[in-house]
Order: sequence, then C-alpha cells, then structure tokens
Amino acid sequence: MGPGDAPEHAFRNFAHHAMNIDDIDRVLSAIRDASGLDEFVVIGSLSVLGITSGNLPARVTWSTEVAAYPERDPYRAPEFSAQFGEGSPFHQTYGYYFDAVSPDLPTLPECWEQRMIKQILPSGVKVKYLDPNDCAVSKYARSEPKDREWIRAGIEAGILSLPTIEYRMRETLFIDVDEHRKAKDSLRDDTEWFKALRGMI
Repeated sequence: MGPGDAPEHAFRNFAHHAMNIDDIDRVLSAIRDASGLDEFVVIGSLSVLGITSGNLPARVTWSTEVAAYPERDPYRAPEFSAQFGEGSPFHQTYGYYFDAVSPDLPTLPECWEQRMIKQILPSGVKVKYLDPNDCAVSKYARSEPKDREWIRAGIEAGILSLPTIEYRMRETLFIDVDEHRKAKDSLRDDTEWFKALRGMI
C-alpha cells in the first residue's frame, strides 16, 4: 500500500482535531530536518495559532491541514508533499499533514505581508502567521461552509473584528465580480448575525 492508499479509517478520528503549536512545530521541524529550510509562512485556519494570549476556541483550530510554504523559497513547498502531505506516512501517523500552498493562492488585502505575526517555535523553526483578519477576508472570498463556521467562531470569541474585516475588504483585489459579491454578501450576513447574537446576551 502506497502513501496515497491509506485506508479511510486511518484518518477518521482526526476530523475534528484541535491543533496547537506543538503540531505545527512537529511537521515544520521535520521538513526543516529534511530540507534545511527553517522559515515558513502559515496561512489558512491555523493562522490563529500566531495569537499567543488567551485560550483559543477549539473550533478555530479544527484542521487536518497545515497550509504553509517556505518563506525564502515558497515554490519548493510541493517538494514536501510525498513525505509530509495528504496521504503521506506523516499524515497516517499523526492525523494531519502539510498542505503545500503558494503565496499567490489566497485572495488577500493589500499589505498583508506587513501584518504577519512572527513566532519562533520550540524547535527553533521561525514562522510567520497570516493575520487572522486578513485570513477572514480570504475565507469570505471562498465562503464555503467550513470557512463561514471558522469566521463566526472567531467573531464570537473576539479574535476577529467585523469592522476591520470590512475595511480590509475594501483594500482587496478580488478575482472577479462574483467573488467580490459573494464576500460582501457573506460579510453582511455575519454582521446581522452578530448584531442578533449580541442582542441575546
């Protein structure tokens, strides 16, 4: 059986695995040891792990994917998929995997690079996390159910700021009119949802 042929039950127990810094460190330090690269950018849901103060709600750290790329050589990221990506031995062992992404992939506001959150992991690996509000803009651009769940959990926990997201959305170059409209509609829905939620507290 090859790395891509793992039985479904190998991953089932990790569908709602709340990730933490140690999980990020485990996969990135393994890639560091294999490649010599020790600086990474983490985007996507797990960008919230750059926030070190307070307890994060489990819902915002539920993931089986560490979406990242080497900061100084981002286009080498796919090299690590066989050993650390989906279906790899690492994935089978730990229940999560390295998701090789490109800095050109997500829809993000202007100047997002300047707002990244820096952190040195216990292994010494250096990480920059996407600012959570910038991540939310990217998730609104997709507006898939899991993205909307992540956003609402972040809003309710005070991790995300709707006014900040709205402002940054105005500084975002969307792929097309449809993506922009979808993002604005989702933001409007969540604004109304949060107003109703506050009225119930």
